[in-house]
Amino acid sequence: MAGPTFVFCPLCGLPLVQAMRHGALRPTCTACGYVHFHDPKVAVVALVVNGASVLLIRRGVPPGKGLWALPGGFMDADELPEAALQRELREEAGITVQVGALLAIHPLRVGDAVRGIVLAYGASVAPPQAASVFLVAGDDVTDARWFHCDALPAELAFDSTRSLLAAWAAGCT
Repeated sequence: MAGPTFVFCPLCGLPLVQAMRHGALRPTCTACGYVHFHDPKVAVVALVVNGASVLLIRRGVPPGKGLWALPGGFMDADELPEAALQRELREEAGITVQVGALLAIHPLRVGDAVRGIVLAYGASVAPPQAASVFLVAGDDVTDARWFHCDALPAELAFDSTRSLLAAWAAGCT
């Protein structure tokens, strides 16, 4: 997985060169020995179900701007997946959720390249919120809505959203 090209060493400031390190060509400092590893990004999404409805957000930013997706986002370095998901749901839809089981792991694609992974969890609205939870679109979202399993939007942003919704809708009554 390739990432951005770094030119200078973050430790000593001298130029980096491509050198074979740990089985691959990696940006390396010939002065201090620093090796840059392109770490994957980790995103989390939630399949939040409320009866026969699922929560979707309309993305306000690329990629997929204007399209519907499961709520979620990138983990911060100091977060575990469940905490990141709870934070993202508060930011994007204004709700508190109980995070359930890990449902799937999907590739995080940027164009044709895989840049990380998407951890998909099941989730439910946390009590004492009412079954008709009032959603508030926030952060990088322009809308947040509940969709019944037989009335899902066709304009979906990501393959992971499509496959998770298809599996959920197949068992929905």
